[in-house]
Amino acid sequence: MELRDIEIFLTLAEELHFGRTAERLHVSVSRVSQAIRAQETEIGAPLFTRTSRRVTLTRVGETLRSGLRPAFDGIEATIAAARAAARDDSQQLTIGLMGAQAHDLAPVLEAFRATHPLAEVRFREVFFADPFGPLRHDEVDLMINWLPVDEPDLSVGCVLREEPLNLIVSTRHPLAGRDSVSLEELGDLVVPAIAAPDTWLAGAMPTETPSGRPIRRGSPVFTFSEVLAVVAEGGVVCPVPDEGRRYFPWPGVTYVPFHDAPPVRWALLRRTARTPRPIARSFIATAEQVRRELADA
Repeated sequence: MELRDIEIFLTLAEELHFGRTAERLHVSVSRVSQAIRAQETEIGAPLFTRTSRRVTLTRVGETLRSGLRPAFDGIEATIAAARAAARDDSQQLTIGLMGAQAHDLAPVLEAFRATHPLAEVRFREVFFADPFGPLRHDEVDLMINWLPVDEPDLSVGCVLREEPLNLIVSTRHPLAGRDSVSLEELGDLVVPAIAAPDTWLAGAMPTETPSGRPIRRGSPVFTFSEVLAVVAEGGVVCPVPDEGRRYFPWPGVTYVPFHDAPPVRWALLRRTARTPRPIARSFIATAEQVRRELADA
C-alpha cells in the first residue's frame, strides 16, 4: 500500500466524504475512489459502507485506521525531522516561490548575498493549487505568497511588493481589444476553479463582484500553464497578478488591466510555531530593510 494511498484512506476516515477528501488532498474524487477500491481488494473486505446519504467506516476499516494512524503520523514526523536536519546547514536557505518571482526578488537577494556571501539560496516552485503545503511540510524555510493569508499556523512578514491585477482573455474574446476592464464585469464571465482557500484566492481571484454578484467557476485547474491553456480555448477568463503579463506571454491570450482592482500584495510567510533558523531570520531582516529603503526612495 503506497504512502499516498494510506493518506487518502486516513483522510476519508476523518471526513467521511469523498468530495471533501479530494478537495483537502488536492486530488480528484475518482483518485480517492480508485485508492479505496485498491485497498479493499488488497485487504479483502470493504473498508467503508457507502450510501447515497453517508459514508461510514466498517469494522475492518476501523481496525485499519486505528493501526495506521499512529504509524502514519510517526512516518510524517520522521520525514519532517529528516528534512529539517538536511536543511540544518547554517548556510542553506530554501524559499518557496510562484512562477518567475525570483527576478522580482532580485533587490532582496542582492542585499542578502552581500552580507552572506557563503549562503546557498535554493528555490522551490509553489503551485496555487497547494499554496501553503511546502511551508507546512518543512520543504521550504520561507515562502512568498499573495495576501490575504488567514491561516493560524502561518505568520505573515513584510510586504515585499505590490502589482496590478490583470484579466487574461483569449485573443478572440470581446474584451481582448479593451484598454481596461472592471471587476463588476466578472459577474458575466466564467473563471477557472481552483481548490484553494477562498480567503486567499480573493486576493487575486474574487468570488463575487463589488456589487455582490457571484463569479461563476468553470473546470478545475492546478497550474498556471493549465490556466493559460483553458483561457486560450476561449471558454473562461482569469484574473492574475501582473507578473503573468510580464513573464508568461502565451499564444492566443492577452492581458487586460483592471481599472478598479486593488493591487495584489506579496509578502513573506513562515510557520508560526517554528522559530526560523538564523539564516532565515537574516533573510527576513534583509527583506524588511530593503522594503524600507525602497519605500523611502
